[in-house]
Amino acid sequence: MQFGVFTVGDVTPDPTTGRAPTEHERIKAMAAIAEHAEQAGLDVFATGEHHNPPFVPSSPTTLLGWIAGRTSKLLLSTATTLITTNDPVKIAEDYAMLQHLADGRVDLTLGRGNTGPVYPWFGKDIRDGIDLALENYALLRRLWDEDVVDWSGRFRTPLQGFTAAPRPLDGVAPFVWHGSIRSPEIAEQAAYYGDGFFHNNIFWPKEHTQRMVSLYRRRFAHYGHGTEQQAIVGLGGQVFMRKNSQDAVREFRPYFDNAPVYGHGPSLEEFTAETPLTVGTPEQVIERTLSFRDYVGDYQRQLFLLDHAGLPLKTVLEQIDLLGEQVVPVLRKEFAIGRPAGVPDAPTHASLVAAAGKVGETDTGADAARDDERLARFDTKEAIAP
Repeated sequence: MQFGVFTVGDVTPDPTTGRAPTEHERIKAMAAIAEHAEQAGLDVFATGEHHNPPFVPSSPTTLLGWIAGRTSKLLLSTATTLITTNDPVKIAEDYAMLQHLADGRVDLTLGRGNTGPVYPWFGKDIRDGIDLALENYALLRRLWDEDVVDWSGRFRTPLQGFTAAPRPLDGVAPFVWHGSIRSPEIAEQAAYYGDGFFHNNIFWPKEHTQRMVSLYRRRFAHYGHGTEQQAIVGLGGQVFMRKNSQDAVREFRPYFDNAPVYGHGPSLEEFTAETPLTVGTPEQVIERTLSFRDYVGDYQRQLFLLDHAGLPLKTVLEQIDLLGEQVVPVLRKEFAIGRPAGVPDAPTHASLVAAAGKVGETDTGADAARDDERLARFDTKEAIAP
């Protein structure tokens, strides 16, 4: 399994002091968090993509490119790359460039985001959100898999004899996770392509997470990519830790109460009871995280949100140290116990290159035409059927 942290990049006043970091301070803090995550022995750092206050990570590849030059092992990812409002051509080229700079330490999570107004800012209509996600990703796959692309669709100008540059490193595109917390159509899309499904279960009860992951696993097998057990699953989570649980609750409460993503709603106690948010000791975080396997099965990636709601950088770095020293080593050991031999490891560039070498060349034109025909029959209604 891979363990890491993700950031949403919010600029939020510290409720205990009233001071908000500047945008410059927040951006530099995210870079520092990534470097510290590698030093603490974590595997992954992921950043969201937002184009509206109070968030600052509008250019994930810029941030991750900087981090790539200051790390050597950390896998760089996104918590969301907006497949709906970004041009697929730009995504193909930007992430291939990042892939080269990072020597393959790159994957990305595609999603629609959770900010409705972003659509008209980029000339799109939110009512087309699902259709944009489907069409844009179909094009993105071809841009990575084919050297020369002829294409026409509904949402952008046609392409004739187009080659995205640079080409993916070693001829292998970055691994893609499809992220969603509420849309079964996206779980279906991930299964259709045999990609990963990332359910960022920070707002939802376990029953919802279980339904979404189960749908993805069933459809992954339906499309012939392997067994349900071989599907590639990632989960999010939120934690805040101290040596004593009472201290953790007391310290974190003002940040929870004022958080831009869930403040002024259910109480901290209600939220921790109904969602995976864990506020307490490292032992409590371990116990809660291990329970995720009970309802989603063995999975490949676990990311934690630590740096939101105005928490000071010093506190966030302390949380990363607790993860690296007391939590993740135990999780690695415990998740390995009883893990069936058929469950695959989390994909890496090296494993994808090796797999590509075993199966031969990437898609030919005939393969691409066959994929287009299958996509034309893709029916999202199947995804929402009982």
